Amino acid sequence: MTERAVYLVDGARTPFLRARGKPNAFHAADLLLGAAKPLLLRQPFAPQAFDEVIVGCVMPSPDESNIARIMALRLGCGERMPAFTVQRNCASGMQALDSASRNIAHGYADLVLTAGVEAMSHAPLLFRPEMVAWLADWRRAKTLGQKLKMLSRLRAGYFAPVIALLKGLSDPVVGLSMGQTAENLAWRFGISRDEMDRYALQSHQRLAAAVEKGYLEEIVALYASSGKLYDHDDGLRADSSLEKLAKLKPVFDRPYGLVTAGNSAQVTDGAAVLILASEDAIEKYDLPVLARLHPAAWAGVDPAQMGLGPTHAIAQLLQQCDMALSDIDYFEINEAFAAQVLACVKTLADDEYCRNELGLDAALGEIPLERLNLDGGGISLGHPVGASGARIVLHLAHVLARENAQKGIASLCIGGGQGGAMLVERT
Repeated sequence: MTERAVYLVDGARTPFLRARGKPNAFHAADLLLGAAKPLLLRQPFAPQAFDEVIVGCVMPSPDESNIARIMALRLGCGERMPAFTVQRNCASGMQALDSASRNIAHGYADLVLTAGVEAMSHAPLLFRPEMVAWLADWRRAKTLGQKLKMLSRLRAGYFAPVIALLKGLSDPVVGLSMGQTAENLAWRFGISRDEMDRYALQSHQRLAAAVEKGYLEEIVALYASSGKLYDHDDGLRADSSLEKLAKLKPVFDRPYGLVTAGNSAQVTDGAAVLILASEDAIEKYDLPVLARLHPAAWAGVDPAQMGLGPTHAIAQLLQQCDMALSDIDYFEINEAFAAQVLACVKTLADDEYCRNELGLDAALGEIPLERLNLDGGGISLGHPVGASGARIVLHLAHVLARENAQKGIASLCIGGGQGGAMLVERT
């Protein structure tokens, strides 16, 4: 069966808003609607025209179960609209795009609303297992004597909360946080603290330049119920410097580590919403085409070195598309950590790594840094884990149009030891 072409028609995203210790103004569903409503208002078809809605999200709140269905209903897609939510950690947004792309390519759908979202500031605080067990016994206690006996068993330590966000950013198989896996890469590939900080500074400088030049055209403003306007990524530190970055202490391997808050992605809230269509849908509704999307490539790696996922996924994608690295004009590799991005660049260009780890005859080639993350990335604008995979694909499509280029690759490392990569082609 011949696969049909899949096209990115349009997209929008919210500003990415830093988590600052307490819940931000928007829940995940609010972020989705904030990006989707203005996007759909400029389309020549009704929301009911979609065949399905697919959303990537890692940690929706308890009242946002199957957040894709909530989005579909609140947008007026109709009660008959099928919708489902996917979860592939940091690449959940890309997984949503890939699931939609494959359904369109195989003829199961013509027009799909896809998205990625995360409200990391709303990650819950959980009770410890001892407290959960105590509460269960407390509910079964009926008499005054039974309740007094239960109160005598209550311990102050039971009230210490479990921070769900920290649990989610740790790998239960190898027992390492994501930051510790970045430390592993820095040690293995000899990436210095100065290299990381310079890369982090570059991320902020590039984002600042993109804001000044009006390059982030995909952002739509949000209004909180208080009336406050949010119209830009608020993690940007335009006054960042090497001196300021050098003063930051290591977070994940004290006191000798190299990974700091300054050269790591920011914990952030945000959403990106994209419309994918077949050629039939484009002709039916006379839709514009921003880019063509190809099926994603997915790879597995050692969870203790999960940041190398893009290297393996990019290698697989190039083989899948019968292309060389030199055929690609621009790259978006999600900036989970400066060490992780730099390690991917090094391994793609390393003969020994490509032979031993990828089974290739030689290195895939060098990614020119001037063609990588042209307008900054997760270090400067943040990494809402469920949203980033959708954001980098959308932004890469805009970069290709702006630079009059043809092909780009968007890629992410994925907690748990995976990598994802998608070819974006300007048509």
